[in-house]
Amino acid sequence: QVQLQESGGGVVQAGGSLRLACVASKRTFNTYSMGWFRRAPGKGRDFIAAVRPSGERTNYADSVKGRFTISRDTAKNTVYLQMDKLTPEDTAVYYCAAGFDPSEVAGLYDYWGQGTQVTVSS
Repeated sequence: QVQLQESGGGVVQAGGSLRLACVASKRTFNTYSMGWFRRAPGKGRDFIAAVRPSGERTNYADSVKGRFTISRDTAKNTVYLQMDKLTPEDTAVYYCAAGFDPSEVAGLYDYWGQGTQVTVSS
């Protein structure tokens, strides 16, 4: 199994930036696609971004295109989510996930982190 651990969440003012990181426990992390999802209070888990093992192909939810960037560092077994131009609507718990193929569907991922809270104030 792959263990995932998110970090980098916090409180930021609207218009600010945060950089989330997700560290995987296994080197086989490099064979997985990785996704970022978020869940606002009282709502379901929504797709944010995904990246293939090579890092060459990425895709994003429309709500974050041009603001968020997903990337990965093979040597560190880590995937990142750079979040810029944050708005209060971005407030949520953010989760990283690992799966065999990139997908916008949460149920297709095999492993999940515990989440990290992001709060954007107005």
